[in-house]
Amino acid sequence: MKNLGSFIAILGLASIALFFFDYELKILGWINNWGDNIAWTIRGGLVVVGAVLFFMAPSDKEPEETA
Repeated sequence: MKNLGSFIAILGLASIALFFFDYELKILGWINNWGDNIAWTIRGGLVVVGAVLFFMAPSDKEPEETA
């Protein structure tokens, strides 16, 4: 889940950064069809959902036993 969360968050951040250079990721090109407000909501939502998935996913490391 951490990998998926980080991918989604990076996708949203890349979309935000590229917007200021008049570019868009091909996979997210459809979000501009609904207007600027909806597109920004989707971009922000991608970052938030990705961060939540990343931080709520269980750790990959097993806890160390102490004696």
